[in-house]
Amino acid sequence: MEALLVLIPAYNEEKNIAKVVKRIRDSVPSADILVVDDGSQDQTADVAESAGAVVVSHPFNLGYGVTIQTGYKYARQKNYDYLVQIDGDGQHDPSYIPQLLEPLQSATADFVLGSRFLGAESYCPSLPRRLGMTFFRFIVRSLVRKPITDCTSGYQAFNRNVIELFCRDIFPVDYPDADVLITLHRAGLRIREIPVRMYANETGKSMHSGLKPAYYLFKMLLSILITVLRNKKFFEVRSRSCR
Repeated sequence: MEALLVLIPAYNEEKNIAKVVKRIRDSVPSADILVVDDGSQDQTADVAESAGAVVVSHPFNLGYGVTIQTGYKYARQKNYDYLVQIDGDGQHDPSYIPQLLEPLQSATADFVLGSRFLGAESYCPSLPRRLGMTFFRFIVRSLVRKPITDCTSGYQAFNRNVIELFCRDIFPVDYPDADVLITLHRAGLRIREIPVRMYANETGKSMHSGLKPAYYLFKMLLSILITVLRNKKFFEVRSRSCR
């Protein structure tokens, strides 16, 4: 039987995490659920554990990219076949997890991206965010030669080959967004998008607030440039066959 891990990166999500864990359990009862608590200052870890998730906690805040890579390394160590990544704030609708998994299980894709722009009823991001998405969408489409619509989506599913790739130092831990898709393309892995529903963040929290958008723009462009200039050997996939 193929093993599935649902990864939830979380930081100060004590109000949302139990609900997210329950909705995932309702959608995929056989899945294991891992919450990686990134040094939260509230009771996120305790609430997640009480809700039935396995919890791995960072001793202090290390950032989103490091947090999800902790989850990838856990998945590799435990030999999972598939990993679904979903946010801990309730923005992603877990009922779409089976649809995300279908292309992986049918071996028609290695990496499946949930898009809020392909038909499912989702919230509309703010104008500045839409402009940024449009800019990076143009770059990604130009480089990967695929009509990607939501290159900043954190709602993803992938197989063991992608897990293995993402555990390596090549994974961009600062802001893993558009540069991840280019990395996958250069590694020769198959990317597919499907429509999913996403909700607005009720708390208004964002990793792109204040001066962070300018830093994000600089770091993302630099990361994309490095990814494009790297020798092809850096992207060789160490294939791991499924059970």
